[in-house]
Amino acid sequence: MNPTIEKFGYPATLVHEFADLPREAFAEQADVIAAVETALARFTSYERINYLMLMMVDPNVHFHVIPRYAEPRSWNEIAFADEGWPGPPRLDRSIELDRKLLQTLAGKVAANFR
Repeated sequence: MNPTIEKFGYPATLVHEFADLPREAFAEQADVIAAVETALARFTSYERINYLMLMMVDPNVHFHVIPRYAEPRSWNEIAFADEGWPGPPRLDRSIELDRKLLQTLAGKVAANFR
């Protein structure tokens, strides 16, 4: 583990893990994308979804999955607006949740996996 991955709430924010992927394992990516999109659709209705692979510091292969929507979504009495809609996601305008809420949110999404 490193400070960057911890900054994003790992391991509490992990919803699924695939370790030591051989080249053939990337065929599984279609199944993973379908599961992620199904889980997010069950959790909240989104209009689009963005997948970003951003690995400037963190050496672990991973994607940031960002559900996109024109109107704010609410969870746990917190309104989440998509500040960049319909353009690129505004990662600098995200709501920072404390570790407990972040873990709870990740658990709610993960509970929707098949």
